[in-house]
Amino acid sequence: MHNIRNITDDLYWVGANDHRLALFENIHPLYHGVSYNAYLLLDEQTVLFDTADWSVGRQFLDNVTFALDGRTLDYLIINHVEPDHAASIQEILLRWPDVKVLTSPKAVILLHQFGFSLGKHAEEVHEGESRCFGKHTIAFVSAPMVHWPEAMVSFDTTDGVLFSADAFGSFRSLDGKLFADEFAFDREWLDDARRYYTNIVGKYGPQVQALLKKAGGLDIKVICPLHGPVWREDIGYILDKYVHWSTYEPEEKGVMIVYASMYGNTEAAAEVLAAKLAERGVTNTRLYDVSSTHVSYLISELFKYSHLVLASVTYNLGIFPPMHNFLMDMKALNLQNRTCAIVENGSWAPRSGALMREILESLKHIDLLDEGMTLTSALREEHLSEMDALADAVAASVLKK
Repeated sequence: MHNIRNITDDLYWVGANDHRLALFENIHPLYHGVSYNAYLLLDEQTVLFDTADWSVGRQFLDNVTFALDGRTLDYLIINHVEPDHAASIQEILLRWPDVKVLTSPKAVILLHQFGFSLGKHAEEVHEGESRCFGKHTIAFVSAPMVHWPEAMVSFDTTDGVLFSADAFGSFRSLDGKLFADEFAFDREWLDDARRYYTNIVGKYGPQVQALLKKAGGLDIKVICPLHGPVWREDIGYILDKYVHWSTYEPEEKGVMIVYASMYGNTEAAAEVLAAKLAERGVTNTRLYDVSSTHVSYLISELFKYSHLVLASVTYNLGIFPPMHNFLMDMKALNLQNRTCAIVENGSWAPRSGALMREILESLKHIDLLDEGMTLTSALREEHLSEMDALADAVAASVLKK
């Protein structure tokens, strides 16, 4: 049974939602599913923009077939060849054997590596080229490393529709709705959109900036990403978020306290620090146990807040392993422009602080506060002056204008 939605007079969403997938890219938890978006343009010639993961292949093909209503499929534009979008290509070629596939030269290479035999179907398109399909002209814009090297975006110069590949995407299934303005986006979607960007695309901030610069020259009225809702209103809102995220500028002033605690003592110290920050007027704080919070959520929250406190027990003379993993993800995703403080704990040889500092100092534009603290097993009265100094320093940094 088909399930499609109209975007403009002759453009249709023909994607599908997946609630069964537990881990996106087999690493990032999905508690609310994910959508695989594809779009069909019914002009004098018919044009399909991308396909869908094979997990939703039947629904996707039912949608395309229904929307075509007996017409043949003339063109398939592949903006991004990652398998969650390209897996159904071969089925498209089997059902519509005369279809032409328009994609970037690098995409042709990668598709061949994945085992797709495009043969006579493939037509390479390059940056700055365009194709007319009747009323609509589609221009092609290269978007390398957003977030694969072959990626491009397609822009309908007639209606101002940007087919943005993985840019402006989000975790979470659509569940009948389609447009961002059909949701309370800030409440329902922003965290998923941030977690998607930071973990999937976050490493490639300069490349996203390059794409945003190109997009600035386009009269964009609609954004159609490959995951998540379509934007037809308040496009400046999501563009502003991408500016913040791609330049590694925090969205808001606040403190994220991430602790690694084996028996609850370091956790207790983190709670005391949060209370002391509140007493100093800093209430925009969040505490996270690094052992029980998936790192994708930690990375997402870190892109949101301006300040980070890492509190870690020493483990085998090193950093507690989940905390070390978090730091390695921060490094891998190119985190920048944060103010950080360190709390270390150790019963006989506290070492985690120096090691965490070493990693943080290897990141770009990280301001490490001189005030930190060392616990020996548990927070005691003799530590409180040191804790107060740390709270004073963090609060002063957050509250300064």
